Amino acid sequence: MRVDQPGPGEELNTGEPTPPRQAATVIVLRGGTEQLEVLLVQRNPASRFMGGAWVFPGGAVDTHEGEGDEAHRLAAVRELDEEAGIAGVGPAALVKFSRWITPAEVKIRFDTHFFLAPLPDGAEARIDGHECVDLGWFTPEGALEAHREGRVLLVFPTIKHLEQLSAFASVEALLEHARGKDVRPVIPRVAMSGEHARILLPGDEGYDEE
Repeated sequence: MRVDQPGPGEELNTGEPTPPRQAATVIVLRGGTEQLEVLLVQRNPASRFMGGAWVFPGGAVDTHEGEGDEAHRLAAVRELDEEAGIAGVGPAALVKFSRWITPAEVKIRFDTHFFLAPLPDGAEARIDGHECVDLGWFTPEGALEAHREGRVLLVFPTIKHLEQLSAFASVEALLEHARGKDVRPVIPRVAMSGEHARILLPGDEGYDEE
């Protein structure tokens, strides 16, 4: 799926790059050995950042949570509880999946660590009705199809993660892959062509051009 311009909250910055804020996100999984579904929550359309977009639960690291991997894990489980009402996930049990840093050409930037976590037994997701106003369980391809049909709004990092997740038939297959994965930062770039912006990933044609 091609994305030609930044989504809501990803407006371009024409000045000096903004230092990225540390953040953490949890991709909640259900389906065990039989299938793979992921939880998406819809951000309040009135929100200044990514209003109306469907995203994985997550948010910024708080100062009191410290620094480094432990801080990201603490923030991830806190945000999961706050945004999706899911408690009982231990920080150490999270499985690191990826790390994305918002392009330097975008105003609001995050250095986001993405984690995987199976839905705890007996847990049921619920939204707070303020920061998040809806939720849904989707197969990765189902979420991408809903976006193509205009039923949900997805932003670039969510789309690219769903594309990766769609390669796995079950939660267990995904977790087995992720536990042996070497996670390295992904830093997209925004390339301008006239008045149009195009998002490039490492390996894309034109990514290394100045």
